[in-house]
Amino acid sequence: IMQISAHEEAEKSQQHNKYSCSCKFPKVNASKLSHFFPTPMAKFHTDCIERPLRMGFEMMGYFIGSHPWWFLIAPLILSTGLGSGFYFLKERMSNNIEEQFTPVNGQAKLERKYIQETFRRNDSMFSSLRLSTDGSYATLIATSNRSVLSVESLQDIIDLDLKIRSMEVQADNQTFQYVHVCAQMFGRCTSNDILDIIQYNANNINTVNLTFPWHHSDFGRIPLLLSLGSVKFNNESSVVESAEAMQLFYYLQEDNKTKTHLWLESFLNLLSNQSSSIQVSYSTSMSMQWEFDKSPSSVIYMFSITYAIAITFSILSCWRLDNVRTKVWVAVCGVFSTGLAVLSGFGLLLLLNEPFVMTAASCPFMLLGIGLDDTFILVSCWQRTRVLDGVPDRLAVTYRDAAVSMSITSLTDALALFLGCGSPFGSVRSFCIYAGVSVCFCYLKKNLD
Repeated sequence: IMQISAHEEAEKSQQHNKYSCSCKFPKVNASKLSHFFPTPMAKFHTDCIERPLRMGFEMMGYFIGSHPWWFLIAPLILSTGLGSGFYFLKERMSNNIEEQFTPVNGQAKLERKYIQETFRRNDSMFSSLRLSTDGSYATLIATSNRSVLSVESLQDIIDLDLKIRSMEVQADNQTFQYVHVCAQMFGRCTSNDILDIIQYNANNINTVNLTFPWHHSDFGRIPLLLSLGSVKFNNESSVVESAEAMQLFYYLQEDNKTKTHLWLESFLNLLSNQSSSIQVSYSTSMSMQWEFDKSPSSVIYMFSITYAIAITFSILSCWRLDNVRTKVWVAVCGVFSTGLAVLSGFGLLLLLNEPFVMTAASCPFMLLGIGLDDTFILVSCWQRTRVLDGVPDRLAVTYRDAAVSMSITSLTDALALFLGCGSPFGSVRSFCIYAGVSVCFCYLKKNLD
């Protein structure tokens, strides 16, 4: 039987060799290849950075585990000292929209500076055509169910204009009106052309033939492009038959910012409580800035919910049914450590007189994510250590294994943020420098706390 099976295997081998090919390579002396493939190839290492980093973190972890109280008290003292910079928070606030959201040395700003130096502003000879900025002004748009050029609507508009001009404002135990802060032309406050045409008498509209966009009068051509809206003409001529909206402007002097802002605030308060047959929309040159200043308080509620969700998630992620392996308090300390990093980073920059823009107020949420990421890495590495080892040894192994991951995530984030400090926009620069410094403190505190 063995002979028969051997014979069959021989036949199969012959058939296989019949349909297969084989290649024979000559023997090569290994010494001849040493010129092309050096034998020390195994000596090339790629851990020239990783290895010393892991060793350094291992030594640091052992030292922290041997002297825990030093690294508990010292960060608290440091954060308390740097946190004193929040005393200057209001002084460092810089929320001017033009300064923070336009390029610092933009071409438009340079050209405007040249115009302002060449053509000096003169509030006693005011002209809106000479404004190089938006100026200081208040404006309203009056609309009605009927034409605003009807006698009834015009009378309501004239009465409202009188209220605005006679409105009294208190400032430093003094009372002033529009005439005291208005921009003037030939010793008189600038007025609205459409009301000048009818001489502040609504009945005169029936005797005046208004033409649009230019009205011809004894004093010359008067532009009505900005005064009337949705104009309808009479028999396809330039004579105005009706209009759906009328816009009025009230320009103010820019020399006394305090009085100007107080008058603008009173203007808003007056029109917000206005009730008449006309509908009024209103705005001022400071409306956008004031609304921007109010925006932080409007999002505090949503930010609080977001922080609460993130913190709760981090704590629940470290919770275990086993009381020994649960790391709830480690997660709480991780959140607290991130808060100390924000306190230290922001406080240091405030002490160094760095402007604080409200865009930087969103940094803590980003830092919370980075801090929790590092916390999860440390917890994961800690749970892979030997339970029977001492705390210093376990911390040494934990820091050694977490060194590369924590360094890459934190330092690359910090580098990207510091590169953003070169942005020409003040808001972006403020966000990047506050976030970058805080990330560095977060990295240090996660390693030393």
